[in-house]
Amino acid sequence: MNGGPILSFTLHLALLSLVAVGGVNAIVPELHRQTVEVTGALTAQQFADLFAIGQAAPGPNVLFVTLIGWQLAGFSGALLATAALTVPTCTITYFVTRTWDRFKDAPWRIAMQAGAVPVTIGFVAASALLIARAADQNVAAFAITAATTAVALWGRVNPLWALAAAAALGLAGLV
Repeated sequence: MNGGPILSFTLHLALLSLVAVGGVNAIVPELHRQTVEVTGALTAQQFADLFAIGQAAPGPNVLFVTLIGWQLAGFSGALLATAALTVPTCTITYFVTRTWDRFKDAPWRIAMQAGAVPVTIGFVAASALLIARAADQNVAAFAITAATTAVALWGRVNPLWALAAAAALGLAGLV
C-alpha cells in the first residue's frame, strides 16, 4: 500500500477498533502480529517496551497505540493511530448506547452481554501471554513473570506489591 507503514497500520487499526471489546489490550496480539511479524516495523522488544510505557503512563491504555504511531511516523503517526482506534468505536458506541437501555430485559441483550465476557477475557489473556513472551528474554525474567502471575491469581496480597518487587529487581540489574 502507498503511504508507508503508518497508513497501512492506520487502516488495519481502524478495523481492529471494531473488535476491541475490553479495550486496546484485547487487540494486542494482532497489533504485535502486524507491526512485528508482518511489516517488521518494530522488534518484539520494542513492541513490549512501548506496551510497558503505555501501561505505566497515567491515562488511558490507548496511549500504547499512540506510541506505536509515534514510532512509525512521529507526531502525525501518533494522531492517526489514536484517531483510527477511537473514532470508529466512539461513533458506534454513541449510537448503540442511545437504544441499548430500551432493551435491558430483552433475552438477546442478556445473551450478548453474557457471551462478550469470555471473549473479552480470552482476548486479554492472549495479550498478556504475548507480552510476557516478548518481555521474558531470560530465565530470571520468566521466573519474575511466573511469580507475579501466581501472586495475582492466587495470592491474598495486592499484585502491585509483586510488580513493585519485579521493578526493584530490574532496577538492581538482576533482570
